[in-house]
Amino acid sequence: MHVVSLVSAMWLACLLVGGSPQAQDPSAPQSQSPTFRSGVELVTISAIVRDQKGRFVPELTRDQFEVFDRGERRAITEFRPDEAPLTVALLFDASGSMSVASNVEEAKKVAAHVMAWLNRGRDEVALFSFDTQLDELQPFSKSQSDLHGALSSVEPFGMTSLNDAIAETARRVAARGGSHRAVIVFTDGNDNASRLTPPEVSGIASRIDVPIYIVIVASPLDARGLQAALGPGGEGTAAAELANLAVWTGGALYVCINGRPAEASVAAREIVDELRHQYLLAFEPGTQPGWHRVEVRVRNKRLTVRARSGYYAAEPRDGS
Repeated sequence: MHVVSLVSAMWLACLLVGGSPQAQDPSAPQSQSPTFRSGVELVTISAIVRDQKGRFVPELTRDQFEVFDRGERRAITEFRPDEAPLTVALLFDASGSMSVASNVEEAKKVAAHVMAWLNRGRDEVALFSFDTQLDELQPFSKSQSDLHGALSSVEPFGMTSLNDAIAETARRVAARGGSHRAVIVFTDGNDNASRLTPPEVSGIASRIDVPIYIVIVASPLDARGLQAALGPGGEGTAAAELANLAVWTGGALYVCINGRPAEASVAAREIVDELRHQYLLAFEPGTQPGWHRVEVRVRNKRLTVRARSGYYAAEPRDGS
């Protein structure tokens, strides 16, 4: 895991964790659901491109991108650099551990910042909460004002099924269609009741091309432990696994420290701006069934790309 950039000054603000996933691939589910159609089913990839200063790079063309599927170059058959409305699910941790150190109130503030950056009447957003089960507090709507009342009703209670909730919410976002979409999770990072592992969840979200953004809220006292978990040598910790989950899906992980409202606002804007600047690419899938590791590059080596790590190719149907 590589630390790509700090959202603001060092660790007692918000830390954005990104980079390229390591050799381990997330496990994958049993089908795929591409967005583009052109005679055959295509694999879609949402890609974010930044320069060396971390700024978004607009106005790139198809011939500036390269896609490699299991190391083999693929022709990009569809390419869309346009800015489209967003479809976003806000997934709120309502487990008992969120009552510690005002984490639940801090998470609500970050979620409110995200909603403030969405476009009324254009972007659609829904609010979900979870402990051991997923609850839809507000269905998808283009009226963000509906969500503020639902957000205030979130009260922490119970165990945590974080991984399961992320997987199910990603499926619901994918069912909405649209190209610029994501799940944004607000949590303290604890999970003690999920059936799914982070690699399994990242396989599900990667397959349907739904980036997962995870915002971990923490007290200043917890900052040092999280820093160690997300830094070199932190592999295998719960926070590191969540960071990998986000990166594998093309998203990112932030840590926001309680009592830092300015940095929380910056993190929220960073996520929404990133979703608006996605490039959409599509290519024909490989013929071999199973997990296909994908790498998206740009020809300008000074630029960096973040995209989902792969897709699952199903067994061919009889007679195909």
